[in-house]
Amino acid sequence: MTALKRKACALRTHATTVAAPLAAARQRAPAKARTAAECEAFEQLPNVGPALAADLRLLGVEHPQALAALEPFALYQALCARTGRRHDPCVLDSFMAITDFMRGAAAAPWWAYTAQRKRLFGPL
Repeated sequence: MTALKRKACALRTHATTVAAPLAAARQRAPAKARTAAECEAFEQLPNVGPALAADLRLLGVEHPQALAALEPFALYQALCARTGRRHDPCVLDSFMAITDFMRGAAAAPWWAYTAQRKRLFGPL
C-alpha cells in the first residue's frame, strides 16, 4: 500500500470514528423551540448548546422559564465570577438573546445582539 493510500485510509477511519458520535449526539439533542412556551430544556433554546446549557446550570438556573426574570448582564457577571475567568462577550450576547426569547421575542442569532451589548455595556 502506498503512503498516499495509507493516509487516505487513516483519514476515512478518523472521519468515521468522529462522525458517528457527533451524529448520535445530534439525534439525542432536543429540537429547538419556536416559542418560549415550547421550551422545556436549555438545549431547546436558540443559541444554546451543551456548553452554554452547562453554564446556566452552574449558575443555578433550573428551567428555561426562569430566564425571563433574569438580567443577561447579571448572568454574565455571575458566570465570570463563578468560573474565575472572563468569558468572551459573545456569551453575554447569547444571554441577551435567550432572555429576550424567553420574554416572548422572536428567536434571533446571538450576533444580532452585539451592537446592543456594545451600546449598553461598552467594552468588557
